[in-house]
This record gives sequence, C-alpha cells and structure tokens, in this order.
Amino acid sequence: MTLNIKSFLRRFRREEDGQMLVEFALAVPLMFTLFMTSVELGIYSFRQGFLDRGLDIAVRNVRLNTGANYDHSDIKAMVCEYSGFLENCEETLKLEMKPVSARSFSGFPNSPECVDTSMAVSPSTTFVHGSEHQLMMLRACYSFDPVFPLAGLGRSFTKDGAGRVKMVSMSGFVQEPS
Repeated sequence: MTLNIKSFLRRFRREEDGQMLVEFALAVPLMFTLFMTSVELGIYSFRQGFLDRGLDIAVRNVRLNTGANYDHSDIKAMVCEYSGFLENCEETLKLEMKPVSARSFSGFPNSPECVDTSMAVSPSTTFVHGSEHQLMMLRACYSFDPVFPLAGLGRSFTKDGAGRVKMVSMSGFVQEPS
C-alpha cells in the first residue's frame, strides 16, 4: 500500500505535462469524501450506542421501581445521565411511552416525534404510566448536528428545519410487582 502511494507521488512529481493534475484533482475530493463519511458514521454509531445504553439502564430502573411513579422529565434525566456523551441531551431528547398488548402487539403507530429546535417546543404527547405486570414500550428520539453536514454521509441524512438529524432507540419492559 505504501509502495503504491510512494510510486504515485514520484510519478506525480516527475510528470510535467499536466496529466497527473487531472488524476490528482479527481482523486483528492473522493478521498476526502470517504474520510468524512467514515468519521461521520463512526460518530453516529458512537452516539447510537450511548443512546441505547442510557435507555436500557433507565428502563431497568423504571422496571424495578414500579411504585416510584416516574414522569417524563425523570426518565429523560435518567437517560441523559446514563448515556454520557450526548451533547444537549436534556433539550434534544424526546420520550414516548405506552402500554402494549402482548396478544395483539402493535408498536408505535407513527414515525417518532423528535425535538425540532427550529419550532416551538411541544410537550410529550404519549406518555402513559403502566401498572404491575403490564408490557410497556418506550421510544427515545434524540436529535443532533452532524459533524460534516454538507459532505459525505452528513449530507445524505434526513434533517429537520434546524439541520439536525434524528436518532431513535426503543425498549420494551414489563413492570415488576411492588
């Protein structure tokens, strides 16, 4: 690999007729795009892993403490605390929780609601507390700014009005009896 790069650079240095300039002009943007895409994908995967981890630990706390009667802001604070490296988590995370039937399972019916920072903040629309032995689904939607919004993978993300990308994580649990 390093021999190919060295020979390419030697050939580029020796050529004087300008043909290598065309190859260089075509190769460099491609290489930078691949680099930016790999960085964006790595950071996206990193964020997704931390969001999943934070949601799973928060769901475990809710499941084991049935009598605690957590509200939206309590669970949101737990998810943000356990997820660690999600910037502006308290402002850009939105949770939905609802009971589901184990016999006639239907997940969340529509696309996830995320915080759109270009619009006015809307309160949580579906956050229903469950009772003992009830199957519950919790969906977290986190929005963030891509690292390279105009190149590579950052350019192909679906963005909201403020240019933010949404990331979704779901978890299901049955509340333990108290």
